[in-house]
Amino acid sequence: MTRAFLGVDVGTSSTKGVLVLEDGSIAASAARPHAPQRPRPGHVEMDPAIWWDEFVSLAEELTGDDTFEIAAVGVSGMGPCVVLTDADGAPVRPAILYGVDSRASAQIQSIEEELGRDAIRERCGSVLSSQAAGPKIAWVREEEPAAYAEARRFFMPSSWLVHRLTGAYRMDRHSASQCTPMLDLAAGEWHRPWVDLVSPGLELPELAWPGEVVGHTTRPVGGVGVGVPVVAGTIDAWAEAVSVGAQQPGDLMLMYGTTMFLIATADQPRTSEVMWGTIGSYPGSYNLAGGMASSGSVTSWVRDLTGGADFEDLLTEAETSGVGANGLLMLPYFDGERTPISDPRARGVIAGLTLKHTRGDLYRAALEATAFGVRHNIEAYQAEGVSVERVVAVGGGVQHPLWPQVVTDVTGLEQVIPTITIGASYGMAHLAAAAVSEADITEWNPPARTTSPRRAHRAHYDELYTLYLALYPASRPVAHGLADLQDTTEGK
Repeated sequence: MTRAFLGVDVGTSSTKGVLVLEDGSIAASAARPHAPQRPRPGHVEMDPAIWWDEFVSLAEELTGDDTFEIAAVGVSGMGPCVVLTDADGAPVRPAILYGVDSRASAQIQSIEEELGRDAIRERCGSVLSSQAAGPKIAWVREEEPAAYAEARRFFMPSSWLVHRLTGAYRMDRHSASQCTPMLDLAAGEWHRPWVDLVSPGLELPELAWPGEVVGHTTRPVGGVGVGVPVVAGTIDAWAEAVSVGAQQPGDLMLMYGTTMFLIATADQPRTSEVMWGTIGSYPGSYNLAGGMASSGSVTSWVRDLTGGADFEDLLTEAETSGVGANGLLMLPYFDGERTPISDPRARGVIAGLTLKHTRGDLYRAALEATAFGVRHNIEAYQAEGVSVERVVAVGGGVQHPLWPQVVTDVTGLEQVIPTITIGASYGMAHLAAAAVSEADITEWNPPARTTSPRRAHRAHYDELYTLYLALYPASRPVAHGLADLQDTTEGK
């Protein structure tokens, strides 16, 4: 039998699995689409049972024919999410998702008043925002006391699936560092006084590094037998960064997906008012991360709004539209926004519409909006003194060259596109392989091509970017008023 490694990633819109051989080549891959629930404005949830069912289904499809000996398993997931369970790991309520869920504004304010905004940033690397897991735990405690009374343990998607596979109650240090204000960034350990304030009565998991073997399978799943090593997972974007080798100081991983994510690597802890300071994927590494609440989800919205056209057709029409989308400018804040503005009540804006505009113009404006958001985040990095020397792109959005080219033209930064862009599931397969064998990601996944900026477009994009920066503060009062109306009319 051929040795292989199973990597699985639970994302916002699907769970993906990949079976990878010892040389890094992909033997098979598969996906299971799903969608989160949005029970009210600002609330984004999922039933964790979906993740387990999809993991089993993927394992059966990818490993069930006895061709391969599964040597190790790795699982990543979207995050930071809040999965509260009883002592046996059974969820007491649906999982609360990452920064796209903005329900905990009141808890953010009360925790800041109790602990101090500056003190939280200095200890934890970040100020509180919709991205932080801690306030969401506090929200359940305050708003759903019966569910919280049943809760004994706290998971994220990756650690919960590891628990289902092995019985281990472990969480990787990176994921824990996004549980602000519960973890001390420099110490890399839970800060008990603040844990007790945010999540009294919960037993917190023991910490491990991503890729560290934390248990062995206790039941067969597809072709994965009993006793197979399972490594600690991590949050999907960090597994994406592993998959493309973006782990050195000066590297920036840019993930094109349902949301856009950015991870800059440093060799010392970084703190920020507008970005997220975290522990990295490997001992001694630290990150300053950013994330946009909407990116690929906006392009999907445009597609659905205009009759469900094929993405290839839309991309062709967007290319024909040309630089500047014939005078359209979009703010991509359809789910609020995370970094660098941290405004869950921001809303999407499309400015400049006329009766002459086409769906290709609208789709082009969506691509350019995400590119302006990336530039906004990169300028926030630079303001924090974090250098961006190499940009590595990954995710489904890089399959067609237009979107990365637009981002490169807007930012003026070259992007490296690796050979394999599957992303997090491939990164977890690599971490699983590295835990039990020799596996070098630079050999597994070398660069395939480079996207270079087209200087002829820079002046036009600079002008549009200036308007983009002005559009948010100009429209913010209206957007916030409309967000209030959306809350008021919810359910009517």
